[in-house]
Amino acid sequence: MQFDLTTLPAFLIACAVVVLTPGVDSFLLLRTSMRSGTRAGLLALAGIHTAAAIQVAVVISGLGVVIAGFPPALTALRWIGAAYLLYLALSITRDLVRNRGRAPEEGEVVADRPFRRGFLTNITNPKMLLFSLAFLPQFIGSGDPTPQLAMLAVVFLALAAVWEGTIVLAASAVGGRLRKPGVTTALDVVCAAVFATMSVGLVI
Repeated sequence: MQFDLTTLPAFLIACAVVVLTPGVDSFLLLRTSMRSGTRAGLLALAGIHTAAAIQVAVVISGLGVVIAGFPPALTALRWIGAAYLLYLALSITRDLVRNRGRAPEEGEVVADRPFRRGFLTNITNPKMLLFSLAFLPQFIGSGDPTPQLAMLAVVFLALAAVWEGTIVLAASAVGGRLRKPGVTTALDVVCAAVFATMSVGLVI
């Protein structure tokens, strides 16, 4: 493996920009942690990164190029991802109507199977696959690209896990103090709007 260390600072800066940009995963972790606590947030985080690791492994193995080069597969994945994000938005809206502004009690579990939600949210999003295909190869040097891609992927996922873990811990820490009808309702409205908007964005 001949990794060009001169590209490492640029790679880390690019990773930081990507990781710090809010997305579906961030909002899912924020809502889950604030409403359901640290354990649920960490389970959602584990689901997200299990799916992300699978997608990165697909890219490293070369299957990502095959999938990206087969438009029907990408189209199907986009529609599946859009449908799941819309399902999340509708689920949150249903909870809003059902609870009628009632804040969850301390210890009440609002997140339904957080690991599964985190996993499905990430695995059905083709943007992660396409991002890995376009982003990681820019920073590899000469020689066998596979171990270089693997190392870059590990660094990227580790940085993402640290940042998203911080979101979980911070959100769950303030969740108890902010568990009020007005705050939880506003959070749910924002998350439902984000998920619905990103659902549309996947298919247009």
